[in-house]
Amino acid sequence: MPDLQPVVHPLWLRTTHWINAVAVVIMVTSGWRIYDANPFLGFQIPANLTLGGWLAGAIMWHFAAMWLVFGNGIIYLLLNFGSGRVVRKFFPISVKSLASELGDAVRFRLHHNDLKIYNTVQRVAYLFVWIDITVLVLSGLVLWKSVQFPLLRELLGGYEVARRIHFFAMAALVAFVVIHVIMVMIVPKSLWAMLRGR
Repeated sequence: MPDLQPVVHPLWLRTTHWINAVAVVIMVTSGWRIYDANPFLGFQIPANLTLGGWLAGAIMWHFAAMWLVFGNGIIYLLLNFGSGRVVRKFFPISVKSLASELGDAVRFRLHHNDLKIYNTVQRVAYLFVWIDITVLVLSGLVLWKSVQFPLLRELLGGYEVARRIHFFAMAALVAFVVIHVIMVMIVPKSLWAMLRGR
């Protein structure tokens, strides 16, 4: 008997989502190990939460996942823009509905009955992640190839400032992931849709 439930997430979206999830975990945990080699905030990340074992190992993991994030991200963006999904799913954004839905979210009353339609909070959150990842990529380029990108380095305030921008952009991404997982726990059918598509 055929499954008559509507497709919520196409296969390409589910695939890029899960590849990105794995890559982000690798990038964050190896990045924490890199940070621990020269911490600038007066604390270190517990070693059992980091990946790589030592600085060189962490850098190798970080660079490997970097290419995975880059390739997967290009595919994700091309398919999103090429299919018109960006306009359909993420716009328009109403300030009034955002304020109202943020209030609902804080009181744990935010409804998500139709998984095919993103509410305003989701739209803003996902667009924020796109901007945040762009900041991570640009600051990461300065950390990786500082000499090759002198203009970008100077625009970001120099190497050390770029390092801090990279760290705080990573922290913002981790905060998004934590909130994202909590929201999935509140609406578990959204996980099923991201696994199965329907």
